[in-house]
Amino acid sequence: MAVAQQTFEQLKTAGLAEIDPEIAELLGREADRQRGQIELIASENFTWPSILEAIGSVPTNKYAEGYPGNRYYGGCEIVDEMEELARNRAKELFGAEHANVQPHAGAQANMAVYFAALSPRDRVLGLSLDHGGHLTHGLKVNFSGKLYEFHHYGVARETMMVDYDDVLARAKEVRPRLIVCGGSAYPRAVEADRFREIADEVGALLMCDMAHFSGLVAAGLHPNPVPYCDFVTSTSHKTLAGPRAGFVLCREEHASKVDRANFPGMQGGPLMHAVAAKASCFRIAMTDAFTDYPRQVRANADALAAGLVDGGFDVLTGGTDTHLVQLDLRATDWTGLAAQERLEECKLTANRNTVPFDERPPKVASGVRLGTPAATMRGFDEHDFREVASIIGGALQDDPDVEALRARALALCDARPLYPGFRGYTSYAAP
Repeated sequence: MAVAQQTFEQLKTAGLAEIDPEIAELLGREADRQRGQIELIASENFTWPSILEAIGSVPTNKYAEGYPGNRYYGGCEIVDEMEELARNRAKELFGAEHANVQPHAGAQANMAVYFAALSPRDRVLGLSLDHGGHLTHGLKVNFSGKLYEFHHYGVARETMMVDYDDVLARAKEVRPRLIVCGGSAYPRAVEADRFREIADEVGALLMCDMAHFSGLVAAGLHPNPVPYCDFVTSTSHKTLAGPRAGFVLCREEHASKVDRANFPGMQGGPLMHAVAAKASCFRIAMTDAFTDYPRQVRANADALAAGLVDGGFDVLTGGTDTHLVQLDLRATDWTGLAAQERLEECKLTANRNTVPFDERPPKVASGVRLGTPAATMRGFDEHDFREVASIIGGALQDDPDVEALRARALALCDARPLYPGFRGYTSYAAP
C-alpha cells in the first residue's frame, strides 16, 4: 500500500520495506556491495552486530541536552546511566581522567578541544595535510584553518617519517598555543612522549588525534598517548570497530572547558543511541576476545605491505606500525586516481591519497591509502592479505585480466562472508 494511503495506525506498526521500499532496496543493495568487495579504505570498518542493534535503538527518540545529572529536559534518568557507562568505560579503557562521549564525529571532537583550548587566531602546530595530517588540522577551507592560525611540520624526505628535531625547530619558531600530533595517513607510531617534551619546551598544550589507531592503543599495540597529552581525540569506528562517532579524553583540569565547548558551545542534544553504542563499543574493547582483532589487523597490515614490496611497489616508509599502508606510485605511470578506479574494477575499494612532496593535486594524487580493519573484521588473515597484495599487483599492470582478478577477489569474499543473512537493516517487530 502506498504511504499516502496508509492510516496513522498502520504507520505506527509498519516496517521499512512496507513504508519505504525504495530505501529498503537501497539498504539491501549497500549490504550486498559491502559483502561483494574487499574494503581497503583505512578509515572504514564493519562494526559488530550488537553495535548495529544499539544504533537502531529507542534513545534516538530522546533529547538530552546537558550532561548526566544536569540536563535541560526531563525523563533523562535512563540515558544518564547510558552516558555514565560510556564515560566511565572510556576512561578505564584508555586510562584517562575525563571523557566526553557526546561528539558526533572525530571532526567535532577536535573542534571541542580547539574551542576549549584556544581563542580565535591562536597559533597551532600540526602535521601537514599532504604529509598525512587531517583536514581538521588546519585545512584553509575547514573551520580549523579559518578560525586559527595553523602552522605545520612534515616528514623528512629521506625517511618519510616525522623528524622530531624539525618539529622542535618549528615549535620554537611558531610558539604555538597548541601542538597537534597524529593524522589520517601517517603509517608509523605517533610518539606522544617526544611531542610532550617539545610542547613543554615551548610552553604549549598537546593534543593527540588518535582516531586511526585508538583500537590498537586499546589492545596495547600502539603507545598510549593519554599519559602525555592534555587532550586526546578519537573516532569510535576505524580500528576501535564501534559506531560512526567521536569522543574526547582529557586531563581533569580541562574537563569543564571541554564539556562546555561541546555543549552548549558547538552541539545541542547528543545522539543518545550513538552514545549507547559507544558504551557497548568500549565494553567490547575491554575484553580479551577483542584483543585478538587488532592483533590480526596489525599482522595483516604487515603482510599487505610485505606483499606489495615483494611485488615491486614502493610503500611509504617501507612498511607500517599501524593498520595503514600507503602505496607510493611515483615510480610508476599510475596516478592515485587511476589506481583507485582500476582497483575498484577488480572489487577492491580504496582511496587515492597524496604522498609527502607530491607534485600532483589531491584529487589526482600519487598514492593509494590502504587499511586492514574492515577485511580483518570479516575474517581475512595474513594469507588472504598476501593474495590481496597479489591482486593489487596484477591490477596495476598495463593490460591486466580484470575479469580474472575480480574473480579472485570475489573468491576471498565468498570464503569470508560478511553479515550472513542480514538485509542491511532490522525490521520493527510489531506487537
